[in-house]
Amino acid sequence: MRPLIRTARCCLLRARVRAMATLPMAPAAAISSSSTRPLFSSSRPNRILLARFFPTTLAPAGARGLRTAAAAAAVEVGGVRIARDDVVKEDDPTNNVPDTIFSKIGLQLHRRDSHPLGILKNTIYDYFDKNFAGQFDKFDDLCPLVSVKQNFDDVLVPADHVSRSYNDTYYVDSQTVLRCHTSAHQAELLRDGHTHFLVTGDVYRRDSIDSTHYPVFHQHMQMEGFRVFSPDDWSDSGMDGTAYAAADLKKTLEGLARHLFGAVEMRWVDTYFPFTNPSFELEIYFQDDWLEVLGCGVTEQEILKRNGRTDHVAWAFGLGLERLAMVLFDIPDIRLFWSSDKRFTSQFSEGKLGVKFKPFSKFPPCYKDMSFWINDAFTENNLCEVVRGIAGDLVEEVKLIDNFTNKKGMTSHCYRIAYRSMERSLTDEEINNLQLNVRESVQSKLNVELR
Repeated sequence: MRPLIRTARCCLLRARVRAMATLPMAPAAAISSSSTRPLFSSSRPNRILLARFFPTTLAPAGARGLRTAAAAAAVEVGGVRIARDDVVKEDDPTNNVPDTIFSKIGLQLHRRDSHPLGILKNTIYDYFDKNFAGQFDKFDDLCPLVSVKQNFDDVLVPADHVSRSYNDTYYVDSQTVLRCHTSAHQAELLRDGHTHFLVTGDVYRRDSIDSTHYPVFHQHMQMEGFRVFSPDDWSDSGMDGTAYAAADLKKTLEGLARHLFGAVEMRWVDTYFPFTNPSFELEIYFQDDWLEVLGCGVTEQEILKRNGRTDHVAWAFGLGLERLAMVLFDIPDIRLFWSSDKRFTSQFSEGKLGVKFKPFSKFPPCYKDMSFWINDAFTENNLCEVVRGIAGDLVEEVKLIDNFTNKKGMTSHCYRIAYRSMERSLTDEEINNLQLNVRESVQSKLNVELR
């Protein structure tokens, strides 16, 4: 069954985004310098992190042409035409979106039926179609440009939360971001009268570089499910609304886990999310280890109240497509999802979940170390953005291997950068040029002192 795609509403989105809530400010002391993937921690944005450090001319020759072409063209998502100048704004001091991120907008891997992410998405759709025929509306083409209000305030993310930091989130301007999670569309869908819906889309976060992290991804809250109950639904159950919704949620998601993984052992773990209470994580025992499948919970009443559902209860869940697809298809590196190499793409077919990926190459990595004295504004996410802006997907990992503070109070970090292509051998000249460009750019863009 093809998903229901809403486009008319998205055509209005860019105009609405500008009118939404403004970004809260905070003193530098309130900012966490560490990176955390989830939206569940605390800190505030710091404009000292906003210096432009995204080189656009130092990419390797092979990737440069593709990236330049992608950045020059406009893309259309959900009926909204998005040009480079709408997203990458060198003259806006609050903008921290590089060309490497703009070039990924509109690719929408989850809408390709023969791609592992599309196969997994459609398998989840099949489960809901079979068990809740005609009930869940499906959205997989919503515009990724959203307001700060939609992305944070509407789902009760605290004003001092670390996820609002420029270190963690891509800001188009002070009022607009590239969505960090598909929950950014939750309030609007509720106001539009939807009570059962699945939202799928690529989301964006500034992040570390390794085999499981990528700045454009379909992970945390990338597929969201939402179901609203009226008092009539639980009045004869002998339970209050919250208990009724929690029981239905667990039953629904245990069924989904069996649909994806078969007859596996499961357990529920109590946790905390700002937008649900109570909140849970579902884990399954798979391949001799416990695997977290998703996060979920009973929606906070304040969210429902703000959107015209005062007497109702609801549940919500979010799961990461890449994370589950890497397990189900035995895909070892998240960069492979973005590969157009036929040796990768030809291995997967529409409707065939769990076909095991057969590695077609394993070229050796090349390691380069880089040491420098850091400053108060330095963050690892900023470093990774610089490295990725130069090396693109040729960088496999950036890892802190040593740090110390001298008697003068100066702190030194040493990072090991692993370069490796998933498709070809890299030459010594190519790697040396990449590392030279990385060193020069790190020094100039991050204002650190190389050792």
